[in-house]
Amino acid sequence: MKTAGIICEYNPFHLGHAEHIASTRKALGADTNIVCVMSGNYVQRGDFAVFNKHARAKMAVFGGADVVLELPVPYALSSAGGFANAGVYLLDMLGVCDQLSFGSESGDIEMLRNAASVIMSTQAQHLIKEWLGKGLSYASAQQKAADTLLGERADVFRYPNNALGIEYIKALIETGSFLRPMTVQRMGGEHDGDTGYSATALRKELLSGSVPLELMPGPVVAVCMEEILKGRGPVSIDHTEQAILSRLRFIDDYSMIPGAAEGLERRFKKHAVSETSISDVLNSVKTKRYAMSRLRRMLMCAVLGITMQDSNTSPPYIRVLAMNVKGMELLKKARKKALLPIVTKPASIHKMDSSAKRLFSLEVAATDFYVLAYEKREERKGGSEWRQSPIVVEL
Repeated sequence: MKTAGIICEYNPFHLGHAEHIASTRKALGADTNIVCVMSGNYVQRGDFAVFNKHARAKMAVFGGADVVLELPVPYALSSAGGFANAGVYLLDMLGVCDQLSFGSESGDIEMLRNAASVIMSTQAQHLIKEWLGKGLSYASAQQKAADTLLGERADVFRYPNNALGIEYIKALIETGSFLRPMTVQRMGGEHDGDTGYSATALRKELLSGSVPLELMPGPVVAVCMEEILKGRGPVSIDHTEQAILSRLRFIDDYSMIPGAAEGLERRFKKHAVSETSISDVLNSVKTKRYAMSRLRRMLMCAVLGITMQDSNTSPPYIRVLAMNVKGMELLKKARKKALLPIVTKPASIHKMDSSAKRLFSLEVAATDFYVLAYEKREERKGGSEWRQSPIVVEL
């Protein structure tokens, strides 16, 4: 029996995600186990997840996953490379996965393998460094290098799911992973588009007050409605703007924040004091060299107290967010093979080393800040990380 890993955000879960899981099983066998490593309460674009991590993990199990593991907050708020490396690392350390499945626009795994190999070459790295020296962003520098070395085939990098898939393949190579990559062609609309199976489109609808029933599986819609009725979503970074500005103004040294370089730390310190909205801070810090997503991640890391060391240290444990009965059986096998502790009871953190305690303390603080975005005051209580066990979904 195969076990496939999927690195994801499910922000929120939609029919396209369900199709990816179903297509993975179709390719590998109907009895294939699906293990997801999912961003927690914050996502890679530098924003709050639209619903909390346990609700989204529950959606994923209803959508076909067997086990959902947490991608801890320092790695969820990392670059695409950091995001990919941490996800691959956790799947490897679990000890039971043999495949890594991801969506892509091309649907051609050999094309993506070749692109990853070329962009990792010494020649490509030299070209990237050269273009960075001319003031380009990393994404633009990489595209220039790809254009030079691949010609028309460099178009593969221009599509977001292809680009992330290439990062996954790079992570597999860099870590010496035993996972075999496979890709499912993405259908049903552009990744960041306003139509089709787009999480961006769904978030816009949810935040505007409507629930896009036709774009999500029925049980997932039910979870969304439950969260909305309880006043726990949908949320975004804008819901805690004053709290964020307050925290930013108390930070004296931005130099230890992931991504701080070449004067960005000074720009953040200056404009956090002088500007009166999150967007104004970000727009004032922005230069053509730095993507807005990087600046948003820096801002959230600053607010949550995440340092470069936190992002550069490998995850010290594997935390389970949700599972079904099949997933419970898989975890029993994983406990005999895993190379990291598997956390289902938060209290077990007390018996772990200082790196595990540090990471969990960041999760506690990050969740306590996240819940301040909830509409209902009674849902904003702190300390929920210590009380929350994995959700078991009985299908």
